[in-house]
Amino acid sequence: MNSVPRRTSLVVVGPTASGKTALALEIARQLPTASGQSVELISVDSMAVYRGMAVGTAAPSEAERGDVPVHLVGVINPEDECSVTEFARLASEQQRRISSSGAATILVGGTGLYVRALVDGLVPPGRFPEVLEALESDPLTESLHARLAELDPVAASRMEPTNRRRVLRALEVCIGSGRPFSSFGPGLTEYPAVPYVQIGLTVDRPDLADRISARLQQQLADGFLAEVAALMERPQGWSRTASQALGYRELASHLSGECSLESAIELTVLRTRQFAVRQERWFRRDPRIQWLPAQTPLADLASEVLARWNG
Repeated sequence: MNSVPRRTSLVVVGPTASGKTALALEIARQLPTASGQSVELISVDSMAVYRGMAVGTAAPSEAERGDVPVHLVGVINPEDECSVTEFARLASEQQRRISSSGAATILVGGTGLYVRALVDGLVPPGRFPEVLEALESDPLTESLHARLAELDPVAASRMEPTNRRRVLRALEVCIGSGRPFSSFGPGLTEYPAVPYVQIGLTVDRPDLADRISARLQQQLADGFLAEVAALMERPQGWSRTASQALGYRELASHLSGECSLESAIELTVLRTRQFAVRQERWFRRDPRIQWLPAQTPLADLASEVLARWNG
């Protein structure tokens, strides 16, 4: 009886509302039957990691999980920041524990940078806001690039002299850390071979729009408004990161009397659709991802993924 090679993990990505979690859970239920190997999931979602935000982030409920363990959901207080570095540390700890137990790992989520941090072992350099503020006072991007070429010619050669965002980031790190920006690795434009099988779900735009709207209506029925109200009442407040979660800011505006519920819903749907487009564009850049249609019946889709994981 064939089993999934223990050296590999499976990654399931795609835009929001494409059905990533449902697919991962179905695979986790099929694999023990097919190979005798148990499966545990690690959620790779920058917002689902916060406590008290399960409804709005569409985190799987206990009923949906069944007996499948799902990690890194609701583990950080909403007033705290969870950087990509901290998330990668927590996820790597879970990966090592799961591997040592003999189980297989499925990483599932739509936060592209967090996925890359785990798949490629990226360790993003720190932030240096005071350095960045001083650099931003120079309006000439080309002169900033020339300065970068002196400090880190390798990094300068990897970017256009007119790409202000990238030039500023590289200079910020060079000056703030005292290390060349290029010493932190090749960056997000390189896609080396890795011990992961990566599956992406693709959805037609009209279908995805319908899925987003339907999911939001279900979230509202499940208590999304009450969840936002509870967060607003917390004396500790929300961290900058947590407060950016889709739907929370919009519904908070409604609860504060700044807009109607209908307006908050419309804006949430619009911003979620825009976010889904950005997600797809991010993942499409990675040639290692194998794409499958999300409209395929779930059991058949899971069987296809298992075949590719075994292959």
